[in-house]
Amino acid sequence: MALSLTSPAAERVKSYLDARGSGIGLRVGVKKTGCNGFAYIVNYADSANDSDAIFEDRGVKLVVDKKSLELIDGTEIDFVKEGLNEAFRFRNPNIKGECGCGESFSV
Repeated sequence: MALSLTSPAAERVKSYLDARGSGIGLRVGVKKTGCNGFAYIVNYADSANDSDAIFEDRGVKLVVDKKSLELIDGTEIDFVKEGLNEAFRFRNPNIKGECGCGESFSV
């Protein structure tokens, strides 16, 4: 079980954590929502719980609750800029379908 980051995603997280001045890494999870069932949640992790799995890739800690990990195991997180828009993108090998807007997925 693991999550990974591309170089652009790792650099983005590191720069934000440095600017923020606190945090242990990036918290990644999923919530039930959207037209296809689940959506990704991304936030800074200030701490980890006993029920979290912690991975480290490219010098960044990724904190994931174990229930979410079942749905996103093997996911690569990228950071992309398209014009004025920028966002994290997820390459999840477990998804069976995505909605047209790309905001939700099903497994």
